[in-house]
Amino acid sequence: MYSALVSKVVGRFVRDERGATMLEYGLLVGLIAIVAVAAMTLLGGNLTSLFENASTKIPS
Repeated sequence: MYSALVSKVVGRFVRDERGATMLEYGLLVGLIAIVAVAAMTLLGGNLTSLFENASTKIPS
């Protein structure tokens, strides 16, 4: 009887994929955040220069 209960619980745990899906989403969000920070770091100076040049050319 005890082994049947353990087998049932383990079988339900193996079939349940909700935790794995949340882990995958978490990894995906983390990867997107890393890429966004890297892009802002690499392009930040160039974008600052671009907007500064554009603002000086706009008549006041």
